[in-house]
Amino acid sequence: IHNFIDGMIIGASYLVSVPIGIATTLAVISHEIPHELGNFFVLLYAGFSRSRALLFNFLSACAAILGTVLALVIGSSATSFSAAVLPVAAGGFIYIAGSDLVPELHKERSFPKSVAQLMAIGTGIGLMLCLTLIE
Repeated sequence: IHNFIDGMIIGASYLVSVPIGIATTLAVISHEIPHELGNFFVLLYAGFSRSRALLFNFLSACAAILGTVLALVIGSSATSFSAAVLPVAAGGFIYIAGSDLVPELHKERSFPKSVAQLMAIGTGIGLMLCLTLIE
């Protein structure tokens, strides 16, 4: 379901504009690469062979394509589709950042690691600002 929703977000973004679609695609890819790697290693740890773990990851990723196609089909006939999906998606990403990532930041006690984390957050905010200005 997660990948299907990611695909719908990407499709809805392209319905708004190509630059927003590209920015959303890059954001989702940046999120999905470590997520899918984590899933792959969880499957390996659970006893799956490498080929079977890759197959399951691939099948899971195909759900994103289905979500994108569905969003494009629905969005081409329903003008309010993108207006409803994009704010929900943005809220989901903000929720994940606030509920999952920020508490993890508070666990770090090493000053150099805390500085590195803040720099990574600043870089992410800077990239989003650049994407906004380019659009």
